[in-house]
Amino acid sequence: MDKAKVAATCPKQVELEAGKKYAYCTCGLSVSQPFCDGSHKGTGFVPHVFTAEETKTAFLCQCKQTGSVPYCDGSHKNITQ
Repeated sequence: MDKAKVAATCPKQVELEAGKKYAYCTCGLSVSQPFCDGSHKGTGFVPHVFTAEETKTAFLCQCKQTGSVPYCDGSHKNITQ
């Protein structure tokens, strides 16, 4: 697998907690989108681990095309299916 699967063509609204670590899915295979559940094993993909800088509502990318991982940058608008 050399390209991530498009999990959805819209971002996922999540509540992030300041200081908490999160593992964002980069392969698109996780059933716990947008977070990693280990489904990437054997694919060459690894999760993007990040720590939330503040407690806030965020929109995380599910199309896996964003240029600002893990946050949505609107790239899903350019996906044709």
